[in-house]
Amino acid sequence: MSGKDMISVFPSRMALTLMRARLRGAQKGHSLLKKKSDALTIKFRGILKKIIETKTMMGEVMREASFTMAEAKFAMGDFNSLVLQNTDKAQLKVKSRRDNVAGVNLPIFEAIKDGSDVNEYTGLARGGQQIDRIKKNFAKAVSLLIDLASLQSSFVILDEVIKVTNRRVNAIEHVIIPRIERTLSYIVSELDEREREEFFRMKKLQGKKAQVRAAAEQKRAAAGNEGEPAASILDQERDDDLLFD
Repeated sequence: MSGKDMISVFPSRMALTLMRARLRGAQKGHSLLKKKSDALTIKFRGILKKIIETKTMMGEVMREASFTMAEAKFAMGDFNSLVLQNTDKAQLKVKSRRDNVAGVNLPIFEAIKDGSDVNEYTGLARGGQQIDRIKKNFAKAVSLLIDLASLQSSFVILDEVIKVTNRRVNAIEHVIIPRIERTLSYIVSELDEREREEFFRMKKLQGKKAQVRAAAEQKRAAAGNEGEPAASILDQERDDDLLFD
């Protein structure tokens, strides 16, 4: 197993605990990011549907507005200069606010009417009905344009955020979590190997001690039979190596 396949860590009980906590954190983060991606995708599809509907409606409104413009020009001639003379500031303004969706701020544009209609009496002599229709149709067109701008801006932002979120989800699912799991397997195998080595060492040590005790018992028994005092193990100058003799 190469170093790229797992995290470089010294196998110990503490490392095992830390890796397990890290794995739980990665799984929790993957779950949260997956839910965020699903929520953003649902919002993204809803916005896409609204964009299609708004563009379709926009085409119909602009066609109707163009027809009413032609009718008004036919009824009262060129009235552009008259409208420009009466207009000194914008009557329709755009206000921006933010809408939070799963931690993502989406811009929302709203149309606000400021002041009275300065062209209220335009076309009073002739063509007044056509002028009113132009106002209504183009006001509706501007309102749809503002809504479309909000939808398009949100669409672009959501598209980028969803791509980033999906990349993070895939990285956690296919890179981070497998690497942590392989590291856990390595730590567990190393600890098991240490336990087996320790168990083997203890068994061998116990066997050596048993042999020493048996030899001492034999010497003690032989000394008792000959009437001599048994030699004490503590009187020996050097202890024999129990493992590597």
